[in-house]
Amino acid sequence: MKNFFLLIIFSAFALSIVSCKQAKTESEDGKWTLVWEDDFKGKQIDTTKWAKIPRGKSDWNNYMSDYDELYAVKDGNLVLRGIQNNVLPNDTAPFITGGVYTKDKKNFGFGRLEIRAKLNPARGAWPAFWMLPEEGKWPDGGEIDIMERLSHDKLIYQTVHSRYTQTDSLRLNPPASTIVGINPDNYIVYALEKYPDSLVFYVNDLRTK
Repeated sequence: MKNFFLLIIFSAFALSIVSCKQAKTESEDGKWTLVWEDDFKGKQIDTTKWAKIPRGKSDWNNYMSDYDELYAVKDGNLVLRGIQNNVLPNDTAPFITGGVYTKDKKNFGFGRLEIRAKLNPARGAWPAFWMLPEEGKWPDGGEIDIMERLSHDKLIYQTVHSRYTQTDSLRLNPPASTIVGINPDNYIVYALEKYPDSLVFYVNDLRTK
């Protein structure tokens, strides 16, 4: 299975992330060993771990911006915002949003990846924690959506995209996606475990897929 980098995006209002961490098993008893984390205890984004996502032409990145007011690290949280664009006169995007990724800084192979976050609702919001391969075009390279939420929905989506699900339409056996109800007023831990032959998803340590 390929190595993937992590993306965190938000498209309206604010997203607060308390911690991101990856652990892996190195012993036969199955215990996790922490190998990478960010608990956002500083005053600014750690640029050795994260980069702001640049503007692109896809649905998910065509409103990305490095505008400083979209990003904050405070009280142990990374806060990403999306705002109506009345602040950048030379930018024609009607809305701009913050997003970070680990591309060219950290890739994730087998192991467990956890993200603890609170998702503030807003009409048109599309917060997501997801992964893309360091090599390979979509969809052959794959995509792993650890969490996606839409607007004010009290549920999230966890999905795997690949040539099998997109080109060959093999989405049912095994299921390519699951929907999970959440309490959006709380901080929630979203997790993915990557194994050589499977992907396992969790919400607050409850296995969902």
